[in-house]
Amino acid sequence: MQAPPLAALSGGAWASHRPAILAAPASLRRSRRGALRLPAWRAAGGGRAPRVPAKGAVLASDMGAEEVVGPSPPLDARGEQELVLRIRKEVEKGKLPADVAHNFENLFYNYKNAVLKNGDPNAHQIILSNMTDLFERVLLDVENQFTFQPYHKAIREPFDYYTFGQNYIRPLVDFRNSYVGNISVFSDMEKKLQQGHNVVLMSNHQTEADPAVIALSLERSNPWISENIVYVAGDRVLTDPLCKPFSMGRNLLCVYSKKHMNDFPELVEMKRRANTRSLKEMALLLRGGSHIIWIAPSGGRDRPDPLTGEWHPAPFDVSAVDNMRRLLEHSGVPGHIYPLSLLCYEIMPPPQQIEKEIGEQRVISFHGVGLSAAEEIKYGDVTAQTQNADEAREKFSETLYNSVVDQYNVLKSAIFRDRGAASSNPAISLSQPWR
Repeated sequence: MQAPPLAALSGGAWASHRPAILAAPASLRRSRRGALRLPAWRAAGGGRAPRVPAKGAVLASDMGAEEVVGPSPPLDARGEQELVLRIRKEVEKGKLPADVAHNFENLFYNYKNAVLKNGDPNAHQIILSNMTDLFERVLLDVENQFTFQPYHKAIREPFDYYTFGQNYIRPLVDFRNSYVGNISVFSDMEKKLQQGHNVVLMSNHQTEADPAVIALSLERSNPWISENIVYVAGDRVLTDPLCKPFSMGRNLLCVYSKKHMNDFPELVEMKRRANTRSLKEMALLLRGGSHIIWIAPSGGRDRPDPLTGEWHPAPFDVSAVDNMRRLLEHSGVPGHIYPLSLLCYEIMPPPQQIEKEIGEQRVISFHGVGLSAAEEIKYGDVTAQTQNADEAREKFSETLYNSVVDQYNVLKSAIFRDRGAASSNPAISLSQPWR
């Protein structure tokens, strides 16, 4: 069976909820916070042990007021210069490759410009704290490279890579212009997962930040889903030095994307064997039940139309959808497939063209995001009138993709209200849960 092609990374009323904004992590090393990682399902009524913020964190309360927890180190021009000088010294000592250092400096200034636009009075502290944490993680990995297994579980201790990733992306999200759709659908997913069923999210894919955007969008309404999604991830986010620390904080099934399978012919056979191992790991997970898996059947990130510049979800690969469906059906555990639409390309758009080499330049912005899930789509219902297996596979993939596009268009019309006429869909009701 061929591995699903993928590069990395993801009914009813929209609930009114608002996530706490943990703005400035000072240290993400885990202490005695047993409640940080959910060991079991939430108690009845959604009760959940409170999180303890990192020392020096800034929290936005539900009333919008800010509370400083612990000391926040001041950041001035000297602080920024010291970080840049430290980067260059590591290059001089031979501990950091020059190209990695160059890309990191570019990322630092891009990140700084983006975060400063969010209006947070603590923006300078956030920038230095997050970029220092990232630099330390990058340097550590360069010195002692981490190797991802076919199934990678998020590293939460002694350093909490998950929280690090959340706090890095958080100040890039304009929550006042962001939308989460169909909260009741996500709640339905949680009920099925609690019953031991599996859930698969067939999604478009926009940026390297997709997992963080999904988790940030659901962290108040569905925190278990936020922390436990398993992402089918391509090799690029597992090998890029600036991306690896974020990948280490996610649950991943690691594959080689069809789009990059033949980049280096001498590695094709190795990649195929690796994909076979990952498929076996996925099958084992599904047999165990209670897993939620995110996959982008397009095999990579969405890109703008070269003529119009408009962004749309990339078409789904029929074989990827069908492979995932069959794995789900053959697991021996009830499984459910949901279409998921994600709009967040402004935060960290990919290069205009698909690149072979690792180490892309990252352009970063502060912007609103959107996430929406539609009701479960059942293969039997969609394909009942089809004439043969090939037609059935294509019909099912097309139905999932069209649902993703419909949701995407509604999210787009809400987030980019000044770019044209609003789009509507009676099955997708929008609200702004963070107001």
